[in-house]
Amino acid sequence: MTPYASLTYWVIAAYALVPALIIAWTGRLGRSWLLILTAVMLLVQYGGVVPLGSDVAVREIWLVVGFGVFQYAIASTFLAVRSLASSSRRLHYGVLPLALVPLIATRLSTVSPGEQATLGLAGFLGISYATFRAADVLFGIQDGLIRSLSPRSYLLYLFFFPTVSSGPIDRYRRFIVDLDRRRTRAELRADADVCVHYVFTGLLYKFVLAALVEQTWLAPLREETGFLATASFMYAYTFHLFFDFAGYSAFAIGLSYLLGVHTPEDFRRPFLARNIREFWDRWHISLSHFFRDHVYMRFVMHATRRRWFRSKYAASYLGLLLSFGLMGAWHGLQGQYLLYGLYHAALVVGQDLFSRWDRRRGVRRDGLVWRMTATVMTFHCVCFGFLIFSGRLNGS
Repeated sequence: MTPYASLTYWVIAAYALVPALIIAWTGRLGRSWLLILTAVMLLVQYGGVVPLGSDVAVREIWLVVGFGVFQYAIASTFLAVRSLASSSRRLHYGVLPLALVPLIATRLSTVSPGEQATLGLAGFLGISYATFRAADVLFGIQDGLIRSLSPRSYLLYLFFFPTVSSGPIDRYRRFIVDLDRRRTRAELRADADVCVHYVFTGLLYKFVLAALVEQTWLAPLREETGFLATASFMYAYTFHLFFDFAGYSAFAIGLSYLLGVHTPEDFRRPFLARNIREFWDRWHISLSHFFRDHVYMRFVMHATRRRWFRSKYAASYLGLLLSFGLMGAWHGLQGQYLLYGLYHAALVVGQDLFSRWDRRRGVRRDGLVWRMTATVMTFHCVCFGFLIFSGRLNGS
């Protein structure tokens, strides 16, 4: 069952959340109760059957369980070895690809649009988000920031039910702080107020605005061709994607707050960004910051220390290409996703080149007209990127 998409899901979630709130009111909603609640909701969300081949199928929940056991075994083993080894960097470079194997296998199994487990491999809804949470733990262990890892805390972080399928991608150390926090009744009421705000925002975005855009604008354009139809489709797809995705994110954040976990914001008025870097600080923030911290910064620091390049900008630009290229591959290995990532890398590099050129020329100003022009230009660059992402340009 797709989370948040149906009335049935909300009814089941309400039945599960009411006892949790009663326990929270007594101040006893700890990790054990949250783990039980998460297990119940995982059974609801992953109760379907997934094909592993032409004649083989498995309950989706068993894929989730197997994934969790696999990732915990990797993380706990790495933590044990990390505490003994004087240098674990090479080991980290070995365990990190191992943790990515389930996601890579899933992506390879559906390279062509519409294919289902063509290589006999399958994943579950949210495997990409769970994989990045698992990777965040490995990075934390490597950096010496995570020194203990209980199965209960790890599995709660990996599969926390409000965010398991659609994010945001929380960080383990921040998540654990919230788990250890005991709320007063006043704090519980404040979190409930935040929950109501986000849930009603999600209802507006997902079930009103996204639905209206889909039914009245996007759907009629799916079969039309030509420049004007494609241009209109570009805007319709952009707004539908935002309202649908931001709606899911709002639901996830709202229910997280209700359970005492202050999941970070994932969207912050992205279409008001005045340049592409600012856009990625406003759109899918948890994902862009994950790549910034764990891929881009590490690549640039390593390249600078090893003096791989003569130019001080080469490492930064290659780091951007690597980060955005991987971000595209995270969505899928189809051509439009890879091109989408490289397109945004080119935009960020282009912005930096223009900024350095403008510092010498002084063309750009700081007035209202310039700010509005920059916002409109950024919006259209973003819209074209989503047109690439949609697969419309290659007919997929």
